Amino acid sequence: MNDGMRDDAVSRALAPIGGDDADDVAPVHGSAAGATRKEREAIAADPQALLALGALIGRLFLHDRRAPTFVIINVIQPLIWLLLFGSLFSGVTRLAGFPTDNYFAFLAPGLMVMTSLFGSAFSGMSLLMDEQRGLLDRFFTSPVPHWTILASYVLHTALIVMVQASVILLAAMIAGARPSGGFIGLLATYGAVFLIGGAVGALSNALALVLKRHDAVIGVMNFMILPLVFLSTMMIARPAMPIWMLHISLINPVDWAVTVARAGFFGHWQGDLWRDMIGLAVFFVLMTMLAGRAFRRQRLSG
Repeated sequence: MNDGMRDDAVSRALAPIGGDDADDVAPVHGSAAGATRKEREAIAADPQALLALGALIGRLFLHDRRAPTFVIINVIQPLIWLLLFGSLFSGVTRLAGFPTDNYFAFLAPGLMVMTSLFGSAFSGMSLLMDEQRGLLDRFFTSPVPHWTILASYVLHTALIVMVQASVILLAAMIAGARPSGGFIGLLATYGAVFLIGGAVGALSNALALVLKRHDAVIGVMNFMILPLVFLSTMMIARPAMPIWMLHISLINPVDWAVTVARAGFFGHWQGDLWRDMIGLAVFFVLMTMLAGRAFRRQRLSG
């Protein structure tokens, strides 16, 4: 998107909140950035904050519509993996202790999580691009509550990966997989996808604000994501894993998401599932707090 198109998007995002007049835009040190804690809480509690959040998320979706290549690739690639891995490893269902005789059904929740991971790992690129083009500074000097700026990037990523995960689920059902967990099970599956996608997206945004280089963010996220994928039960059942990988998987947030997603898909609620649910929720909160801390540092340094 060129600078003119960006400016139009920014204007549309701010129009419902602060109007079009220059007088409506307050200096950053006289607005929320320099307010007391009670004043900031009052700003955040303003019902118009939701309008600001919606406008900012809409701006990012507008960018996706104008440059959809990255979103499309992140859907097509897991579909290819579903076809390749589903066919290549279909024989592992004959191993003792394997939970199902349909490998596509076993693989589908894992690939929904994988789609969420790769779809959110580079969400910090949008934030970094906006920061380098001066859009973040414009947002900081606008009447929008500052927490909505970061939240828009994280929620936009989480919503995108939910759509991508739905494509994977539909493809798996066409291949013969049938969710047996019912409506509550699907809620758990999508909840796991949302939490891991939001957490990784928040981490990506935090890295973007700290490292301030596209290649550095891409390198760090690639270094982290692939080992976490293969040190989980995404593609293989836990009884078939080497013992050392089994122990690592127990503290792997990606495996927590896969375990919850698969339990919801099959409707199996036994074991230590509560531990994985709590761990995944805590991981999401911690990554969001980390991103918030990096965002505050960026705001104050600006």
